[in-house]
Amino acid sequence: MLIEIPAAAGPAEAIVARPSTGEGPFPGVILYMDAFGLRPLIEEMAQRIADWGYVVLAPNAFYRDGTAAQLAPTVDMTTPEGRAVAGKAAFPRVGHLTTDKALPDIDAWVKALETLDGVTPGPIGTFGYCMGARLAVRTATAHPEVVAACGGFHGGGLATDEPDSPHLGLGRARAQFVFGHADHDQSMDPGAVARLGKALDDAGLEASNEIYAGAPHGYTMADTSMFHAEATERHFTELRALLDGTLKS
Repeated sequence: MLIEIPAAAGPAEAIVARPSTGEGPFPGVILYMDAFGLRPLIEEMAQRIADWGYVVLAPNAFYRDGTAAQLAPTVDMTTPEGRAVAGKAAFPRVGHLTTDKALPDIDAWVKALETLDGVTPGPIGTFGYCMGARLAVRTATAHPEVVAACGGFHGGGLATDEPDSPHLGLGRARAQFVFGHADHDQSMDPGAVARLGKALDDAGLEASNEIYAGAPHGYTMADTSMFHAEATERHFTELRALLDGTLKS
């Protein structure tokens, strides 16, 4: 189901997925897409997670650049060549979404989730993929009063030398974190993983911060050539344990 949210720079689309069975209300969670945007796979992933007993909101974080339909990949990304073509179109949009733009949008996503019908008042969760992992961390650090769970999977740029690196805000967070990093990932190398781990430790946060051996960047995305089935199932298992342990306990 697509809805429209009043975001910082205008209306933005978002997928809403609800449990297929059971009576609410249910805890709410925000799913942040990867660089390839809202598309059928993201809707499928949102529904799988919703069926664990959650209301899932997946916003079009690139709404400034176009609608979900306008930005959807038009090539077969299951081949390396197709994924590269799609990447050339998608990656500039990642650069457009600077921190100063992302933060007011995050406020809008949190408000939208909390006001959806059937969402339990109280703590929420957030998680993201690729560049969406950065947005998930920024959500946890910008809204520590409500975000109890945060996950990031094959995320890039989570702990850089830049003054607005997401890891620098972890001292404000109160959430429990789970990170599943891609193996040999140039956007999140072992040094960056260690830097992120130290920031989590220094903040006294409960966290898992692991590299998934053999899993390439983008391993959860079944519509791309980087899909890794074993790592994907591991991520679903760890994400469910995180959400259930923090939002249903």
